[in-house]
Parts: sequence; C-alpha cells; structure tokens
Amino acid sequence: MNNFFSIDGGLYKFMSRLLDMLKLNVLWLLCSLPIVTMGAATTAAYSITLKMVDEREGYVARTFFKEFAANFKQGTALGIIQLVAAYAIYLDFQLYEYALKYNTVFLIIGVIAILMTFLHTVYAFPLIARYENTLLKSMRNSYMIMIRYFPNTIFMVIILVVEMIVIFWNYTTVFLGILIGPACIMLTISGFALRAFRKVEYQSEGEHAVSGDEESEGEK
Repeated sequence: MNNFFSIDGGLYKFMSRLLDMLKLNVLWLLCSLPIVTMGAATTAAYSITLKMVDEREGYVARTFFKEFAANFKQGTALGIIQLVAAYAIYLDFQLYEYALKYNTVFLIIGVIAILMTFLHTVYAFPLIARYENTLLKSMRNSYMIMIRYFPNTIFMVIILVVEMIVIFWNYTTVFLGILIGPACIMLTISGFALRAFRKVEYQSEGEHAVSGDEESEGEK
C-alpha cells in the first residue's frame, strides 16, 4: 500500500500522466485557435504522445513549443489539407441532402472522400512528428501503413469510436472531453502508430524507417 502512494507508485504516476495530458491539451487548444495552425499544434502534440507511449517524455511545454516550431511548415500544410478536405466533404453532403436527382452519387463521393482523407492522414501527423520526410511521402506512407496493418487500424478505430461515445455521453463528459479529450485521442492513435512504426522499422532491418515503395523516412 505504501508503494502505491510513493513517488514511484501507481497513483503518483497516474496523476503525473494526467497532469501532463491536461497541459498538453491546453497547449493544443491554445495553439489551434487560429485554425490554420491546428496542424502544427497537432504535430507538436503527437511528438509528445509518441514519447509518452515510449515512456520517455520530458517537459511538456518546452517540448511542445520546440516541436511546434520545428514542424510548423509541414504540420500547418497538412492541417490546411485536412480543413479543405473536411469543407469539401461538408459541401458534398449538403448537395446530397438537397439534390433532387442523383443524390446517391453525392453520398458515394462523400463516403469515398472521408475514407481517402482518413487513409492518407490518420498516421501522417505521427509520421511527421517522428520522422524526417516530405509531406507527400508522409501522406503516402500513412496510406501504406493503413493498408499493411489494416486489422490494427480497425481495432484503433473501434477504440476511438468508444472514446468519442464516452466524451459525448452527457454534458459532464463533454466538459471533461474539452479538457482532455483531444490529447487522449492522440495518445490512443500514437500507441497504435508506434506499434506499426516499430514493426516496419524491424522489417527494414535498420536501413531507413518507414518505407513505402522504397521511399523511406529517417527517424528524428
């Protein structure tokens, strides 16, 4: 019992991790307020959640702002791509709702657009946070990892859906979700992403990290 409450005990580690998650979530929210910088903030947050999964995180704020600056260009570009894709999908479903003819076509296009956006971006932010590569290669490698480890991704999606259900369960959980929800979602994705990255790194036998069609990334 004494070990549980000690500085090396489970309670202390849990509270320390919870505090770090709260800090990270606040930093992500603040740096995402201009909207166009949401991608850079997300990349910076993933650089920390990947370290959390790897049990080697340090100072949250210091690391966040360092990675925010280092990955600002690629992170912002990917964030803008996601925003444009999301708006295009929104317009497509508006057309589906109000179209008098061929509305099924708009539905199919919307579903395909959601799937393709997810395929090319779900692992892209963690890839940018962990490896040195171009934006287009990171997006393509996200697609390759998604296809190669499809069961792993499906399981991740199920967990993310459960997390979203819990967050939107009632007003109290929505409030808690605002405080810590995005960081928890990114931590979940980081856990699955890091597992896939390590498998690819192991299979490539230390040549270069994540590779798709012989195009690879070097770990930062």
